[in-house]
Amino acid sequence: MSTYPLIIQGGMGVAVSNWNLARAVSTAGQLGVVSGTVLAVVLSRRLQMGDPGGHMRRALAQFPVPEVARRVLADHFVPGGKPPLAPFRRLPLPGVRPTPSLVELTVAANFAEVFLAREGQHGTVGVNFLEKVQFPTLASIYGAMLAGVDYVLMGAGIPLGIPGVLDRFATDEPAELRLDVAGSEPGRPFLSRFDPRSFRGGPTLRLKRPRFLGIVSSSTLATTLARKASGRVDGFVIEGAVAGGHNAPPRGPLQVDAAGEPVYGERDRPDLGAIGGLGLPFWLAGAFGRPGGVSDALALGAAGVQAGTAFVACEESGLTAELKERIIALSRAGLARVFTDPKASPTGFPFKVMQVEGTLSEASTYAERERTCNLGYLRRAFRLADGSLRYRCPAEPVADFVRKGGQGEETAGRKCFCNGLLSAVGLAHGDGARPDEPALLTAGSAVSDVARFLKPGRRTYSAADVIERLLRPRD
Repeated sequence: MSTYPLIIQGGMGVAVSNWNLARAVSTAGQLGVVSGTVLAVVLSRRLQMGDPGGHMRRALAQFPVPEVARRVLADHFVPGGKPPLAPFRRLPLPGVRPTPSLVELTVAANFAEVFLAREGQHGTVGVNFLEKVQFPTLASIYGAMLAGVDYVLMGAGIPLGIPGVLDRFATDEPAELRLDVAGSEPGRPFLSRFDPRSFRGGPTLRLKRPRFLGIVSSSTLATTLARKASGRVDGFVIEGAVAGGHNAPPRGPLQVDAAGEPVYGERDRPDLGAIGGLGLPFWLAGAFGRPGGVSDALALGAAGVQAGTAFVACEESGLTAELKERIIALSRAGLARVFTDPKASPTGFPFKVMQVEGTLSEASTYAERERTCNLGYLRRAFRLADGSLRYRCPAEPVADFVRKGGQGEETAGRKCFCNGLLSAVGLAHGDGARPDEPALLTAGSAVSDVARFLKPGRRTYSAADVIERLLRPRD
């Protein structure tokens, strides 16, 4: 870890940036990153599908708390896999006070994903989390650290508390994280807490402290993190408005263009001089995942680039083979495009939705889908007058959201990310009454160019093909 990678592979979706993709990138000498989002559900469903290839069981065999691994396997592994139309086992929903079984599953899932990415090779591996998905964060980080993760990256918010969490877990100390709970009383915040010693038992276990990279969109956010975070910040990923996934909202009142996309202006361009003045390395994301992008970024003072979209349809990506074929075909035909949707995400952040027939990008598909909230990772907690807690999600059934005190207009256009993103990687819930959960795809504006990574005569491309092309001079 004495030098920095030129390329950081972005942490995309739910298991799009899976262990296989991160491993391929890491083996090639760059920073491979696994998505840490909803990994408890991912592990559970892989095990219920019979664990093809035995990878999850191989990772769990190395989990440092064997009794936890045994419980996870006993609760979730189905030898031979469940029947295709049988529903997956329902998991406890995440919340301020998660059940012990969900905590164990979350730690084990993050350990497994990072372990498999690092297994048998010496490259660097990171994990990407969203600040807005707060309930599982502490257990997720600890699981990744148990597996020796090298970098933790976090965006979609201002993760001031995360560096201090890494410091405490490295020395086997308990850590707390302040949670966003509507209606909290001043001076009485709600906290998430995780104690490594209580979870693991046994003697003190000191862990490697991973580097922390904040994913930000402006010098203001970078400065805030560098000066006010609870521990050491090791650098930044600077994401522009063309990057995939969640985008920072435009500064000032929201304005949309004729197509309904947010309008970004000069005020939204990051001040790279100010960011460089903080004395920490930074990587540029969004429109830099192309040939010549690395050299352009270096000329601007960056340590390199973060590229996600370039890898989205590669052979190692977690997307289903059918979706990858469709993305490449759309790119080759010049028809691949994304829509920056200001309403889709339950977080309230703009989100880039790839326009693909039959997915939630289509108004008709969205309208036909029955709204449900059966996974709950983007639920928001709120406090009642009597001090009790409740949860609501603007993508849940409208009547439920309103009954819980939400405003009906908040639900307009909201999409279920938990189910849609899982469907995109072949892990839809499999309810016999609703076997065709529509997928939700995200990518950056550069998705129009992914066909450039195809070599002559090939219909697919690999992560190594992407890296080779990115490190070339401009075409």
